[in-house]
Amino acid sequence: MGSPLSAPCFDVCLETVFNWLPVEERIGRIAEAGYRAVELWMHDSTSYRAGVEGPMRKDAGAIRQACDRHDVSICCLVVNGPTGEPGGAPVRAEELNRYLERVEEVIAFAMSIGCRMGITCTGNVQFDLTPARMRANLEMALGRAAEIAARHGFLLVLEALNTRVDHAGYYLNASREGFEIVRAISNRHLKLLYDIYHMQMMEGNLTTTITANIADIGHIHAAGVPGRHELFTGEVHYPSLVRAITESGYQGCFGLEYVPAIEDHSASLRKTHAYLNQRSE
Repeated sequence: MGSPLSAPCFDVCLETVFNWLPVEERIGRIAEAGYRAVELWMHDSTSYRAGVEGPMRKDAGAIRQACDRHDVSICCLVVNGPTGEPGGAPVRAEELNRYLERVEEVIAFAMSIGCRMGITCTGNVQFDLTPARMRANLEMALGRAAEIAARHGFLLVLEALNTRVDHAGYYLNASREGFEIVRAISNRHLKLLYDIYHMQMMEGNLTTTITANIADIGHIHAAGVPGRHELFTGEVHYPSLVRAITESGYQGCFGLEYVPAIEDHSASLRKTHAYLNQRSE
């Protein structure tokens, strides 16, 4: 037998766990559960549990201090919302400048916390535009955004989402088109974010799609399907998928963007970590 392959870096989306606490405290709790990387959603808003009020705009200094204290890195953050709010919808030509300004703003914040990757969305389908026009607008915007990212040594990852449960109306709901767009733009500062949760609902064929296109995948997201809860509760056998991804040579992070069904979030994260680190013979 050969040497066992090491698993990818598992990072945790800090918007979906411990969401009654300030962001800085969530980082510490995630570290205590055994993780050394986290990711954020918007830099200028924060997700809290219903009924909990807190500061919405994130404090870059406090985040950096918490990461240093707990030896945690920031994997990525979100540039613009799925619908195009905030930040602009790149499928609309008239929102190009607003979108590019948002890219610059988010990159500046990201680099202030030691983060060099941002998740970008397409915006929703525009019924006054043809699919060809939306695609052209999107490629124009992403091409310009990738040039900005290149100047800063930053990576943008384009996300495809499911339109059946969570994001009705979203433009990019298939990985095939996402890979086509990334290859058309042909800039190493733009890749695809392959979200296993979303793509299992839209297309399945996970292992083959991921491994065949691994060179164009910059980040991976995961959650249990259906329900978006713990990864060990759904229909996807994640340990086998993680092994295939590792064997394909993937060097990026594997982001856990799930909403715990287990009330004790620390226990949920520890159990998830143990589950993902299973090794098939």
